[in-house]
Amino acid sequence: MAKIQKKLIIYGGLIIILLIGAVLIKNNTPAIPEKPTSPNQVSNSFKPKNSSFGTNTKYEIQLTMDLEGRFNVKSTSSITNISNDEWNEIVFYFIPKIFTKENSPYLQKPSTVNVDNISINGESRKFTLDKDTLTVPLDEKLYPNKEIEVEVSYDFTLPEEGFRFTEDNGNYYLAQWYPMVATYKDGWNKANYLNKGETYHTAFSDFQITYDIPENFTVVSTSNEELVNSPGNSLLRASNVKEFYIAILNTPYFTEKKMDNVDIRIFGMNDNSKLYTEIGEIASNALTYFQEKIGPYPHEQLDIIVDQTGMEYPGVITVGSLKTNTHTTSEVIKRLVVHEIAHQWFYGVVSNDPYHDAWLDEAITELSSSLFYADYEKTDVSTLDIEIFKDLTLPVNLPLDQYSIFEQSNYIYGKSTAYLWNLFSVNGGKESAEDFLKKYYTLYKYKDVDTQEFARFLKYYLKLNDDDVLTEFLLIE
Repeated sequence: MAKIQKKLIIYGGLIIILLIGAVLIKNNTPAIPEKPTSPNQVSNSFKPKNSSFGTNTKYEIQLTMDLEGRFNVKSTSSITNISNDEWNEIVFYFIPKIFTKENSPYLQKPSTVNVDNISINGESRKFTLDKDTLTVPLDEKLYPNKEIEVEVSYDFTLPEEGFRFTEDNGNYYLAQWYPMVATYKDGWNKANYLNKGETYHTAFSDFQITYDIPENFTVVSTSNEELVNSPGNSLLRASNVKEFYIAILNTPYFTEKKMDNVDIRIFGMNDNSKLYTEIGEIASNALTYFQEKIGPYPHEQLDIIVDQTGMEYPGVITVGSLKTNTHTTSEVIKRLVVHEIAHQWFYGVVSNDPYHDAWLDEAITELSSSLFYADYEKTDVSTLDIEIFKDLTLPVNLPLDQYSIFEQSNYIYGKSTAYLWNLFSVNGGKESAEDFLKKYYTLYKYKDVDTQEFARFLKYYLKLNDDDVLTEFLLIE
């Protein structure tokens, strides 16, 4: 293992532990009649409905960093209106603003953000920036199928102990760091930022990023093009991804495991070669299983950063370390690795709104992880029993702000997965669930899915006569 770094970083916790690391109870309380056990065939008569993102964006971004950790950015977004409406404004997520002293007074070292200029097609424009909502009014309407170019010049520093967007021990984690064009669905689909969950929903986009940073850092990103011991300046590109993540690491520990079509790279903040080797092994096995059962992995690299909270980004996942969270174990970390890898298919390729339909990618990802472990450990599929969630009376597909912060995870990760597996456990079991995931992925890759469309396909696949078993946990319109 190559030693590139030796510093420690505070770990933000694992919400998923209760679901994938706790004692698992086999679900043996089916609520619906037994169906034939052979996988169902999806005929050509079923046509998926694609919910338009409403926007199509290409990003060209220039990023520079000085020795004090201040970043300067010029972000140019070429935005096409692919909705049916005329636009009077453009709305962006601008999440760095959330971590300023004004919006996060609890931070000992908040971020600083200064927007120098915003221009449209080369002409400066006024704008409003309210928390993480950046709104740029248009002098002239933007009609459907017309394009506009918005350039935002700004500088920022990262907060310490921020959430995903953070600096720690000389390492810089750039999550949602650029102006992200919101989706447009009967109006701009921009929710208010929440400290728990993901509140941003973006379309698949193309990125070209040039960076210039001090020497002796390692750049880890969504791109397949960066290198260990990265040059101080280079070009990063990615196509058809939902966001672009960059970590700038100060000499991390590094190891890798090469597969036939994927290079797995593990970056750690402390010397733990045993854990990194185990992570590489479980990641390799999970990638092999998911590619066989679901579809090809969509990137050439899988970068795993053993630090920060558990989170997925295109081509990158972050998980916690043993030294930064003494309440976790290597087994919990490895299970979280599998969960975040599954997100590369469900979120990374099959999209859904993580604010209005947060349960959708989380339940499918948790189900995929459970199916993998049943295959990997040669055991029955295990999830939490639905009886545990009988007192949780709300449906699982409400917007995030409809759940208390204490119960959100129980709905989004727990109840949703338990009820979803309950359907398959009496409708063909593991083989049927795997077949469903492959067909679902094939039909909806690079599309945006909501609960109603997912339920339509699930009902078709399982040949359900009505919505009764679905309304036990879903709000069906």
